[in-house]
Formats: sequence, structure tokens, C-alpha cells
Amino acid sequence: MNSTFQDKTNFKWHPKLIALAITFFFVLSSIQSCNKIEKVTKDKSNSDLSIYNLPSQWTNHNNENIVMKDLKGKVLVMVMIYTSCKAACPRLVADMRNIESRLPEKIKDNVKLILISIDPEVDTPKRLKSFAIENKMDTPQWEFLRSTEDNTREFAAVLAVNYKKIAPLDFSHSNIISVFNTQGELVFQQEGLGVNSDATVTKIIDEAK
Repeated sequence: MNSTFQDKTNFKWHPKLIALAITFFFVLSSIQSCNKIEKVTKDKSNSDLSIYNLPSQWTNHNNENIVMKDLKGKVLVMVMIYTSCKAACPRLVADMRNIESRLPEKIKDNVKLILISIDPEVDTPKRLKSFAIENKMDTPQWEFLRSTEDNTREFAAVLAVNYKKIAPLDFSHSNIISVFNTQGELVFQQEGLGVNSDATVTKIIDEAK
């Protein structure tokens, strides 16, 4: 059984730290691909805080390749899980389903609910597809993503999610649901399992109007 990561510090992400993290990952990716430091040209339509500046490649449960900027224009509700988890992740999935069920129908087309795997080796697109079908989440509003271990670790840092492999199929991890506005900027986070999601739902509705 997996154990939930407990962060005893009262750490809160400051917007400048998020911008620094995103800029660092953007530059790091360019260095790895070019084997030298080059000037990175970001999309000037995005703010420095936007995840749409990240160049990392992802694959969804339909085996389609995307980058974060492909999701631009939607309010994004994100959580990091792994499909073999038997403890915290099913509750996080239930929390996401609860949030989705409370959204007004008139704004649902403006919202994307995204589950990102922290175990990309096991969570292949085929496995993510099966998981989506099993949990009745195989609809356009839901997106299951996986990438390389490096990209996953980097994106977890942006979300302030900590995770650690403690067994071949078991991770300890933070339980955080994050809300991004249509410009890809982090605007709200809900931490914990089975917590009251009123504030989260209200924020999503406000951003999606």
C-alpha cells in the first residue's frame, strides 16, 4: 500500500518562484536538445507564469502527442496520480469526479480535467486508456497524460507535488489538485483527500465564465 507524502513545512508557491521554475525548465530542455546554451524565444502571448511556455512533450490516453500550449483556452484542473495506486489515488480520482459533477453544464466545454501519471513506465497510453474507461472518464473533458521521467519530475515541481518511489509499483506523493486559468497560470490549489471542494469549484467557475 502506498503512503501519502507528508510535507511538514507550510510552504506556499510565490508567483515569482513559479515563473523561475518554468523558465528554468524551458531553458534546461533547450540545453538538452541542443547540447549548448542558446537564447530561448518564448511565446510572447503567454506570461512568464504560464505553463504554456514549457516545451515538454506529452502523450495522452488516446496515444496522441501534445504540448501544454495545445490546451490553451481552457481552464485546467490537474492532479498527479498513478494507475496502480490502491490508496490515495482512487480518492483523488473521486475528488476530481466530484468537482466535475458540480460544474454547471454551460461552462463544462471551457474546462479540461487532467490526470498526469507519476509512473510513466507502467502507465502507457494503453493502460491510461483502460483506466479512463474503467472509471467512466473516457470523454473529451478528461485527459490522461504521461511523459518521460524527467518531464514528469519537472512538471511536478511546477505543481509543488512531491513524490518518491518506495517500491516497484508504489509511490508516496502529495495530494494536490491545481487549477490553471485560460492563460496557463496557476490560480488555486486544493490539498488533501476528501476535503471540501467548494472553493475549488467556485474558482473554476469564475475562471471559466
